[in-house]
Amino acid sequence: MTSDTPISCSLSAGELKQRLAAIAEVGAGSLISRDIEGDRHLLYFWASVKARQRLEDIIAAEAECCAFLDLSLIEEGDQLVLSIAAPKDARALADGLAEAFTGVAT
Repeated sequence: MTSDTPISCSLSAGELKQRLAAIAEVGAGSLISRDIEGDRHLLYFWASVKARQRLEDIIAAEAECCAFLDLSLIEEGDQLVLSIAAPKDARALADGLAEAFTGVAT
């Protein structure tokens, strides 16, 4: 993520609705908890091959449409930890993405 990366999403309204539904589905299936560390959201998921693949797919898809987001995934024991951060001007979008995993509309 660079400071000159535009803060905009290239998804249409319909594509965004589908993406958010897919994100909520992943959260419903494996989200354990979430936390905030400074400006970064940390989401904890039960580790499984399926959850890892779906989270990696989401990270790749978000990198295409919202390059300003800083997303990473690590494994800690029996959990996967998804980190979500954004530049100051886009923190509300990072907040919304993190919230989407809970299935709560923002």
